[in-house]
Amino acid sequence: MLLDSENPEHSSASTARDSQITELAGKHLLISQLTAGGLEVAVPVRDRGVDLVAYLDRGNPPDDFVACPIQVKSSTGEGFSLDRKYEKVPNLILAYVWHVGRPAAFSVYALSYAEALEVLRRKGHTKASCWKKGYWNISKADKQLVQLLGRYKMTPQKWADKVASVLRETPRERTA
Repeated sequence: MLLDSENPEHSSASTARDSQITELAGKHLLISQLTAGGLEVAVPVRDRGVDLVAYLDRGNPPDDFVACPIQVKSSTGEGFSLDRKYEKVPNLILAYVWHVGRPAAFSVYALSYAEALEVLRRKGHTKASCWKKGYWNISKADKQLVQLLGRYKMTPQKWADKVASVLRETPRERTA
């Protein structure tokens, strides 16, 4: 008996289905972590580079409502990537959800675009030819990358501060 991955007729459909399941599961694991941290979550109807919107309703004018878009990168392993197109999305958090499907190993790392770019720079990847084209990706993090990402590892309790810190990074225009 052939497994789907060994059967040429089924391998591409199975791979696509598995990546979709990984993406959906990762998104829902992240939603669970966000709501456990006291944030509300909205799911955009269309995917235009934003998978979720996390928001706080503090009830303290003028900052009674703060929202932050999130791009979710789900992986059954330890994937890390960055695309220059995300630089243009104000206040974006890149959430790397690792070990989807392995609850004991599940983890989330949340970085602003500037923070992710700094990780790439510190790893020396901003000089790579693929980054010169605007995209960088790995599927297995080495020890140094895991160490660099350590400060960005999330728990439910850290999410409100993360949203607030990303909003402080990018000045918001206020209307009078």
